[in-house]
Amino acid sequence: MEFRQLRYFLAVAEHLHFTDAATHLGIAQPPLSQQILKLEREIGTQLFIRHPRRIELTEAGQLFRERARRIVEDVQQAFVDVQNAGRGETGRLSLGFAGSTVFHPTVAMTMQRYRHAYERVSISCEESNSSLLLDKVVERQLDAALVRMPLNCRDLIVEPLVDEDMLAVLPANHRLNRRRRIDLADLADDSFILFPRPIGPDLYDSIIGACREAGFAPSISMAPQISSAANLVAAGFGVAMVPASIRQIQVEGVSYHELKGKPLSTGIALIHRQRERSPTVLNFVRILRQQRVAARTA
Repeated sequence: MEFRQLRYFLAVAEHLHFTDAATHLGIAQPPLSQQILKLEREIGTQLFIRHPRRIELTEAGQLFRERARRIVEDVQQAFVDVQNAGRGETGRLSLGFAGSTVFHPTVAMTMQRYRHAYERVSISCEESNSSLLLDKVVERQLDAALVRMPLNCRDLIVEPLVDEDMLAVLPANHRLNRRRRIDLADLADDSFILFPRPIGPDLYDSIIGACREAGFAPSISMAPQISSAANLVAAGFGVAMVPASIRQIQVEGVSYHELKGKPLSTGIALIHRQRERSPTVLNFVRILRQQRVAARTA
């Protein structure tokens, strides 16, 4: 049995006239009659009672009409579903986030644009540090991840989203808290609250390198994550360097300050595997690129 035979049968069952059904299908009447006869032979029972000027469905034909209609509708829906999946309009996207990236408004706007454009895609999110997220993308445990740069991304594709300066976070009673901009060298005697190097070795090294260029090796106290540094500053453990977007965290007892001289910067980027073919991932990359352009022209 061929799928077209079901379509032919349903057209005849609807019009109850071979000529009208053939016209509707855009084929000649004799081939249509032959296909219906072939279908009846394959099934082993008569589907139509043929009168001189009309036809009618047999009881078996009535039953077959309901089943055939269901099959054709299911197949048509399957075509639609497959086409939607092929365009990335349905499916799944597993996305990782480095904890400090979620505070940047461009990240939220990117997610909003994607969810608005592809509302039927199921998104699963995982928060972790950039190094661990990189490993999970490589090992195919995640489709892609938004990470904190700089980061050695090995053979992965890096899609930059936004760059931002690092700011100094000082406790309220710090001697420099009234200055809008400060020299990094002025913090040489302070204890630095810094995340563990394995969380983001390249960013960690860039902060340490900036301190050395300023003429000192910082005394370091550890913070579990970049986003928790401001709270530890407020608690009196020292000073910290954080991405500018972290300042939106409302922490009493701290102040944020720009750095003079050569800026210390970081970025947020999407990482994904090379030769990616997943439509959901490719659509997210496209939305991210559009948002990157929008952010630069705003």
